[in-house]
Amino acid sequence: MNKKLLLIIILLPIFGFSQEIPTNFSLQEAINFALEYNRISINAERDIEAAKQQKWETTASGLPQISAKVDYQNFLKQQVQVIPAEFFGGNPGEFAEVIFGTKQSTSAFTTLKQKIFDGSYLVALQSAKVFLEISQNAKTKTDLEVRKSVINAYGNVLLAEESLQILQRNLDVLQKNLFETQKIFENGLGEEESVEQLQITLSGVESNLNRVDRMKTLAYQMLNINLGLDVNHNITLSDNLETLTRENISLSLLEANADAQSTIDYQIADNDKTTKELMVKLEKSKALPTLNAFLNGGYTAYSEDFTFVDKDQRWFGSSLFGVTLDIPIFSSGMRSAATQRAKINLEKAETDLKETEQKIQLQIASAKSDYQFAIEDYDNKKQNLKLAERIENKNQTKFFEGISSSFELRQAQTQLYTAQQEFLQSMLDVINNKAALETILNTTINQ
Repeated sequence: MNKKLLLIIILLPIFGFSQEIPTNFSLQEAINFALEYNRISINAERDIEAAKQQKWETTASGLPQISAKVDYQNFLKQQVQVIPAEFFGGNPGEFAEVIFGTKQSTSAFTTLKQKIFDGSYLVALQSAKVFLEISQNAKTKTDLEVRKSVINAYGNVLLAEESLQILQRNLDVLQKNLFETQKIFENGLGEEESVEQLQITLSGVESNLNRVDRMKTLAYQMLNINLGLDVNHNITLSDNLETLTRENISLSLLEANADAQSTIDYQIADNDKTTKELMVKLEKSKALPTLNAFLNGGYTAYSEDFTFVDKDQRWFGSSLFGVTLDIPIFSSGMRSAATQRAKINLEKAETDLKETEQKIQLQIASAKSDYQFAIEDYDNKKQNLKLAERIENKNQTKFFEGISSSFELRQAQTQLYTAQQEFLQSMLDVINNKAALETILNTTINQ
């Protein structure tokens, strides 16, 4: 009984965690979930935390640094020195062998170091701040891309689901038509070609149905990956394709501000330019003097035997204060060449920034055009579908009344099936093109 209770206690948190994972998502819920649990987004957030730590690491390098050192020495064989023997009353010209110091010694010192002036340190502080901004902009870019990927994946799942439903309805209608046509042929009132035409159409619909069914599985798996879930996690979607399409038709977005400098891609390019500016400053700072100070103090003990832990062991204290001034004087043109190289890279970054701005303006214009076309195409495909349904219904009536041929019916059916798929794709295009435009403009759908 106790073992069973222990097993329940161990497994309860696991069951509790698995129950917290949602299984039903609207599009907005899917986006919000992915922004928190998508693996790429999580790593982008970690990059920001790493940048914050690096910023403090850089800052701390210019603050007081304290270190301690303990040194123990034991001469296995002490060095012998020779001095004139006459120092000890010997004969001139002779030398006496002596050993200085004790066999063992121990010292313990603490050192305090402090930068007073270092131009490269000041540049490093600015660079750490810029690096944090780069990480934050990268996170924003990642979130925008994750959001767009979730919208695309969510739409693909809905497209597959809607396609399956339509194909299944088409299959049911075809099977009914084929059954009735077969009976008419068996009774000698129709041609065998009519049966064969319907069999060809039915075979094509069945094949397409199987293909879309496989695509649906892949679409769900792709959505799970974008959400940050296990690839085989079972989820259901609460939105439908047509409702989402209507919600994503926003003509006001076509009039949105097209300022390229407000986009995240421009800001990332501007970060690169700022980085190159700092590299120029860094190379220039290397020609400036550096000033550092240090203070150390400690104790040293000497003994023939290891008596350093005894209470009566004598320790001799010492301390030292010093200042180091390092003045660069001549580098054979090395520093000048490095500075010129950094300036060239800065000029390249400035050119790239202008190029990026032009490309972004073009991307915005293109995305708006694609989005506007998607809206217009959706309305067009919607009307085409209604016409194709009417044409197919008329041809089906004419066929069973013996007025039109099976070939004409098959043409009408093929035209209907094409119109159905084009209408579904037009709805998906509205959703995806709006997401693409919002991504470029740095907008969201939090409503």
